[in-house]
Amino acid sequence: MARLLTKSCFLKGGPSCAPGSVLLRAYSSRDGDTQYLHKSIVPTMHFQKSLPRLPIPKLEDTVKRYLNAQRPLLDDEQFSKTEQLARNFQNGVGQQLHEELVRQDKQNKHTSYISGPWFDMYLCARESIVLNFNPFMSFTPDPKPEYNNQLLRATNMTVSAMRFLKTIRGSHLEPEIFHLNPAKSDTERFRKLIRLVPPSLSWYGAYMVNAYPLDMSQYFRLFNSTRIPKLNKDELVTDEKGRHLLVLRKGNFYVFDVLDRDGNIVKASEIHAHLKHILSDSSPTSEFPLGYLTSENRNTWAQVRQKLIDQGNHDALKKIDSAVFCLCLDDFPTRDHIHLSHNMLHGSGVNRWFDKSFSIIMTEDGTAAINFEHSWGDGVAVLRFQNEVFKDSTERPSISPQSAAAAVDSSQAVQKLTFNLDDSLKAAVSEAKKNFDALVGSLTIAAMEFKRGGKEFLKTQKLSPDAVSQLSFQMAFLRQYGQTTATYESCSTAAFKHGRTETIRPASIYTKKCSEAFVNNPSKHTPAELKTMLQECSKYHGQLTKEAAMGQGFDRHLFALKYLAAGKGMNVPDLFQDPAYARINHNVLSTSTLTSPAVQLGGFAPVVPDGFGVGYGVHEDWIGCNVSAYPARDVKQFVQCVHQSLEDIFKVLEDKRVNK
Repeated sequence: MARLLTKSCFLKGGPSCAPGSVLLRAYSSRDGDTQYLHKSIVPTMHFQKSLPRLPIPKLEDTVKRYLNAQRPLLDDEQFSKTEQLARNFQNGVGQQLHEELVRQDKQNKHTSYISGPWFDMYLCARESIVLNFNPFMSFTPDPKPEYNNQLLRATNMTVSAMRFLKTIRGSHLEPEIFHLNPAKSDTERFRKLIRLVPPSLSWYGAYMVNAYPLDMSQYFRLFNSTRIPKLNKDELVTDEKGRHLLVLRKGNFYVFDVLDRDGNIVKASEIHAHLKHILSDSSPTSEFPLGYLTSENRNTWAQVRQKLIDQGNHDALKKIDSAVFCLCLDDFPTRDHIHLSHNMLHGSGVNRWFDKSFSIIMTEDGTAAINFEHSWGDGVAVLRFQNEVFKDSTERPSISPQSAAAAVDSSQAVQKLTFNLDDSLKAAVSEAKKNFDALVGSLTIAAMEFKRGGKEFLKTQKLSPDAVSQLSFQMAFLRQYGQTTATYESCSTAAFKHGRTETIRPASIYTKKCSEAFVNNPSKHTPAELKTMLQECSKYHGQLTKEAAMGQGFDRHLFALKYLAAGKGMNVPDLFQDPAYARINHNVLSTSTLTSPAVQLGGFAPVVPDGFGVGYGVHEDWIGCNVSAYPARDVKQFVQCVHQSLEDIFKVLEDKRVNK
């Protein structure tokens, strides 16, 4: 199966992405309790039972949306053929598959129609999870510079992460709610009322005040979780009995308890002492760093892992797998944003264990990021974790620069894991390193910051900031390569029970017309005409975004129908054998957006060898993007073209003749 649209990590919009909608959270009582982030008066999973189910779109709507997305990518002859195949599918085998999908969905009301197939898509993929799947999101530096010390920040973030664990497991974590009218719903009064509504009805109570609770079923996989390589299909394993933290330093593995026998967080001064002990360990870099194996082809890694177990390494692997999370302490500083992106996305491979549900990576200067394994969940849960950990560790740090480490014997508390490696295992690590170096060695990354304006100005122009960003990518690709290409933007469907993501298809007949006007024929159009085109793009993009967030895209529906046909052993329907279907799923522009006070920047690799991986954010007064590519594409020229495109758009918008 071709790798499909997997860079779906970042939360895009919400249930309707309406202008002015916000995702806010007022914190409930903290009562000075150092064991919890807060104690919500509304239980964490209060809304889960009554969340609406992810709708299966009507087949005719899916076909119509699919053809709309194909139109800018095909010439008339190609489109005519694709249209015929789509109509035949709609009236024939597609209708049968759709009816079967609806029937299965009715029998599985506890979940969504996409959840099972989507897990399978990730877990059956055999390529390396490095670059192909795992993204990163870096933390904003602590606003107090003296707190950006590696030991200090690692201690504070570990304690805050454990507070998150305790808060969610105690059902005290504030439920995730998308507030369209926060004045009504993001209030103490609303919380006091809604907690009295039974869980089977609570969603409807929130809906009445334009608040949309989000699915939180993925959150339990944050901690004590890992992806275990198995032949042909990996497994996700969670062991909540684990009380220890996994720390990597110079490719060496260390574990120590961060929760005591009663489930309380170990004293911050003791965690401080244990991390200090690890940082002062003079052990050299591991000669055969086992973390490389987690970057291997999954079948290769599955076989090597079995050899590791056969060689007596079962207990050490169990310690890794069951750890609350992985903390990677790097022994060098971060040089700049490009170095940050490379290091947090893949690094040298020595000091990583990519299979853990997430790792906090921290360099010598206290620069921190999360790298996460993608099969278990999407950006919603990870971003919530990152926001909470950043807020708690900066506003309520457990230790300060003046704090002394506890006088404890860390050499007893900290266990350094050892592994028995025979020659074949050493050779497997060396081979994995060679493959890893070849994989990451060809990736290039470039970043762009456009300082002329951002969200604030675009909203005064009544234009969607996301639509303008996406248009700038279309214009940039046209300027650089002379064509319109398949484009993917991820959108969360967490407003539904067991929702994952849906695809927004930003390349449209409107963006194509507008891009060609700006890039090929700017002098043929007045500023007023260009602005009208911008408005058309914005309106259509807003419609696509709203449809996707409501589960009304076409990508997941077609994916589920194709998956169903394969599961039934049917011949692949003609629609899915159409070269145009392969082309629209060969996403040369894979894009994802994220803005949060806790996040400095995020990024991921392209999903195809000749693609770009575009992480971007629209801030109040600037727009930024962090773009990756392989040698088939010139990433530096692309970000220059994006900048030029935004300059051209803003020049039109600032034209006094347009704004009379």
